[in-house]
Amino acid sequence: MKHEIYAAGLCGLALVLAGCGAKGSTRNDEKGEAPPPAQVVQEADASLVKVDHPEQFPLATAVSRAAAPELNVTGVVTADVSRNVPVISLASGRVVDIRARLGDTVQKGQILMRVQSADLSGAFSDYRHALADEVLANAQLDRSKLLYEKGAIAQKDLEVAVDTEEKAKVDVETALEHLHVLGADPDHPSPIVDIPAPASGVITEQNVTAAAGVKTLDNSPNLFTISDLSEVWILCDVYENNLPAVHLGEFADIRLNAYPGQVFHARIGNIGPILDPNIRTAKVRLEIHNPGLMKLGMFVTATFHGQTIEMRAVVPASAVLHLHDRDWVYMPAPNNGFRRVEVVGGKMLPPDRQEIENGVKPGDQVVANALVLQNAAEQ
Repeated sequence: MKHEIYAAGLCGLALVLAGCGAKGSTRNDEKGEAPPPAQVVQEADASLVKVDHPEQFPLATAVSRAAAPELNVTGVVTADVSRNVPVISLASGRVVDIRARLGDTVQKGQILMRVQSADLSGAFSDYRHALADEVLANAQLDRSKLLYEKGAIAQKDLEVAVDTEEKAKVDVETALEHLHVLGADPDHPSPIVDIPAPASGVITEQNVTAAAGVKTLDNSPNLFTISDLSEVWILCDVYENNLPAVHLGEFADIRLNAYPGQVFHARIGNIGPILDPNIRTAKVRLEIHNPGLMKLGMFVTATFHGQTIEMRAVVPASAVLHLHDRDWVYMPAPNNGFRRVEVVGGKMLPPDRQEIENGVKPGDQVVANALVLQNAAEQ
């Protein structure tokens, strides 16, 4: 009896195991209807990955495109220093009125400020003394001539009178010129001197305020600086390795960050002879007519165009992986693998394509969507 019960138990256990096996077989059949997911294996070489099903990552063939090399750098709009005009006062004193401010547009001859000056009072005093001395010298000369004709004085006394009168004229002319230099009107004596604008333009610097003191020219900053902004400079920093692409007299495309849809053209006027020892760049000066949109201090992007035509590879934009501030593509490798290769990406082209300046040649194959493969490799 015990043997029969034991045999029956073995048969039941066999049936249970058989049922489980059949159930597992059914699941495998259901999974067999869809392709298994790609299994990505990261190799010891960080740039190499292997996959079980490489066909799940479509490839794209790089095509060729003729293009001229381009160099993009940043720059800043600055004033043309040859068009900067300082405003100074030769008369020292105190500012009693300011009629212009930083950023104002002024015209030549416009009064910018008024200064009360003791120098001007002294100059008028000297001028009046010189006029009085001249009148006296003229009267003495006339008297000496009359006496000489009557034989009352010697010729040497007449010559002294002539010399005195000539010196009096020189003193008057000198005093009058002094008034003109200080900016005073000899016909309207006043201790107030008007400071006019020496040129038309925009006030780009102001170093004086109301009631401030105006010193002499020694170690004194300009009261104002007027800049003609009809022509401006754009100063760019170009790395020494890129200097061969920049030539005097050629033109560069200028794009303002404030107006990205507009392109201007500037001529290369100077390439700095001295490199910045810290960042190894040279200052390149671009000269351009200001259409009225360029403000001092604006950031711009300057594009320099090369003279030679190069054949470059073009791939789908999705084939380029931007990682750690660099550009990469995945290219097929032996044994169902893909190798990540660093490239130098170029300009974007419609529709959804990108130039490759270095790292891929026309005819090379790359993974059409590098981000998908990268994500699979990181899982």
